[in-house]
Order: sequence, then structure tokens, then C-alpha cells
Amino acid sequence: MGIFKSLSEAPDMAEVFRKFDDGLEPLMEYHDIILRGESPLTVAERELIAAYVSGLNACNYCFGAHQAIAETQGIDPELFQELMEDPATSEVKPELVPLLAYVKKLTLTPSRITPADAEAVYEAGWLERALFHAIAVCALFNFMNRMVDGTGISPSNETPEERRKRFENKRDNPNFYKDFGKMVRGQR
Repeated sequence: MGIFKSLSEAPDMAEVFRKFDDGLEPLMEYHDIILRGESPLTVAERELIAAYVSGLNACNYCFGAHQAIAETQGIDPELFQELMEDPATSEVKPELVPLLAYVKKLTLTPSRITPADAEAVYEAGWLERALFHAIAVCALFNFMNRMVDGTGISPSNETPEERRKRFENKRDNPNFYKDFGKMVRGQR
């Protein structure tokens, strides 16, 4: 038996949100705003941050999904293992390293964030809006990782290639997440 007696033992996200759709619409709208809306960070960079935070939290469901989405946006599949080992020695763009350090610290030791952490981001050439967007992605995925793990959502049985193909045709959709919410509610 899984977490919820009324759901399958290993539910997917759609099954959980179909049963408990409280707040689903604004949650998916916020995903689109933060991950797909206007930002100094590209969609690829924001999805990379989502995958990275999920990897730090060992949330395999979100890590796999957002790795695949980031790959459809042009991120090299080989980069993710390097990031999880050490962003500073990875092939990620150097200006992303301080942002990734910031979200790592915010994820693992949030009460230890200091102005010096932000200063490193600014020294890399980012403005406040970019830092805010990185923080928002980090916060959203710490939340989502807890939702996924707390409800017992299991990683997909899809191969990484199958997952990438499933997301590829939605690559430029500004309503990527809202459309997922509509699908869950059967509103297509």
C-alpha cells in the first residue's frame, strides 16, 4: 500500500493531482510564470536549476523530469552528473556557478544565506531580478520535491530518451505547466 489508500501504490503526479486538485490551477500558473515567463535567465537555465535543486533533494521524479525538459531546451545531458558532483568543475557556463552555489545553500542550509552569497552572484554579472528568479525556482522545487516525496509519487518508468521525446513537442509552449494542469483535470 502507498501513502494514500485511495491511490495506487506508486502513483504518478497526474493521479495525485487528479485526486487532490486543491490549488492546482494557481500552482501550475506559477510554474509557467517562474519557469517560462520573462526572465534574465533562459528557460533552459531555469529548468537546469529546477533539476539541480531536485537532485540536491534526491527527488528522482523531479530531477528526471526537469533534466529532460532542460535537455529539450539545449542543455547537454552529460552536464547533470557533473553538476551533482561539483558545479564549479562542471562544463556549466561560469556565470551560473555562483547562482548554483546560492540555490544549493538555500536548499541545504537556508538559514546560512548571507549578503556575501548574493554578492558573488552580482560579481558574476547577474542583476537582482536574475537572483530573484533563481531563488523563486529554488523555492518552487523545494516545495514540489516535498509534495512529490510526501505523496509517494514514483519516478516514471520511461527511459530518459522517451521522456525527452514526450517533452520535445511542448518545448516552446508558454503554458507548458497550465496545460499539464488542464490535462489532469480532463479539460484538454
